[in-house]
Amino acid sequence: MTCPGTGEIRPEHVPDPGPGDVVVRTLHSGVSRGTETLVFQGRVPESQWAAMRAPFQEGDFPAPVKYGYLNVGVVEAGVPELIGKTVFCLYPHQTRYVVPADAVTVIPDDVPAARAVLAGTVETAVNAVWDAAPQIGDRITVIGGGMVGASVAAVLAGLPATDVELVDIDPNRENLTKSLDIRFAQPATARADRDLIIHASATEAGLDKGLELLRTEGTLVELSWFGDRRISVPLGENFHSRRLTIRSSQVGGISPTRHRGYAERFQVALELLKDPRFDALITGHSPFEELPAVLPRLADGTLKALCHVIDHPDDHPDDHPI
Repeated sequence: MTCPGTGEIRPEHVPDPGPGDVVVRTLHSGVSRGTETLVFQGRVPESQWAAMRAPFQEGDFPAPVKYGYLNVGVVEAGVPELIGKTVFCLYPHQTRYVVPADAVTVIPDDVPAARAVLAGTVETAVNAVWDAAPQIGDRITVIGGGMVGASVAAVLAGLPATDVELVDIDPNRENLTKSLDIRFAQPATARADRDLIIHASATEAGLDKGLELLRTEGTLVELSWFGDRRISVPLGENFHSRRLTIRSSQVGGISPTRHRGYAERFQVALELLKDPRFDALITGHSPFEELPAVLPRLADGTLKALCHVIDHPDDHPDDHPI
């Protein structure tokens, strides 16, 4: 991104790998629609510039900045045991790059490369489910059928004897829920008396609806990131008398009660991605050279998408575009 709302492809020299490095040729990268469009629009609050910095980001907020973190490629050189392996890396949209070998994770053979771009978002969903701590038989509603909300719904769909409903204002999300074998509702018809709400719509109305749908002593887990927006939370009326709980969840931290590390959490996400139902979350592909035109359309909503996959070219010159 050269300035808020404008992006371009630039040449980037890729250095030779050092000891312990790998050279990765990108196969696919994914646009994390919620976060990346906020970055693209220059809407990261200054107070969050350090926290929102991606692992291999170049430049600083608000711009110019090279940003992204859903990258799947094949190792072409470097650490011998990794050569030829398909790997995931928290790297921006770049056709080829060099990183330390410990920055990549090998993708299982039974997870297709294009589906593997979901790994970072499914990891966020895993963390949210850990924080929510659902029980078998719970009545759970996910509000917001975007990339993160859909990933959470897909994870919860595998919990036995659990009633999962996805709520979204877009009626087309019903097709997604059919693929995931869960129920769909628009806000006016959403079921009430829910044990647990996962809120991922990034709207004030969605948060209001979530608190309205909870049973007494129910919990709402807030996954939305509102960027630089201030929102109102309805803490009046019966919020206290119903003893409701709102808690946050963010992928940057794992609850100490889980006794798991980041690598273990990521392996859980990869294991889940063996399920072909997650293909329903990939709603479109574009070639790499169209990325500067794709991001504005994702940001303004003219391109409807959950996970939009960027397909990278097979061959590259000596200086590789980013």
